[in-house]
Amino acid sequence: MNTLTVGARALELDKDGYLVNLDEWSAEVANALAAAEALELTPDHWEVLELLRQFYAEFQLSPATRPLIKYTALKLGPEKGNSLRLNKLFNGTPAKLAAKLAGLPRPTNCL
Repeated sequence: MNTLTVGARALELDKDGYLVNLDEWSAEVANALAAAEALELTPDHWEVLELLRQFYAEFQLSPATRPLIKYTALKLGPEKGNSLRLNKLFNGTPAKLAAKLAGLPRPTNCL
């Protein structure tokens, strides 16, 4: 089992680097997870992460790429909910990386 140290806490991560205990997520944890991916979170990232957490609260699952794009377009508009923008923000793997940074489980149908 992997761990992520955030402040004085050591958080458990699964073999793919996702939080084991979703309740341990915070902005500080998201920033630490992003740093481990060599990514600095911008307001654009945070907008998608908050949207993903809303999606998870509503449907109890992490969306794959297509549903993520559609949901983002529905909630934030087509200029923000498109594959080019989301791929650019999340290094070509928007569903997996955004779910990880949002403290959510890995999307089930993502390789």
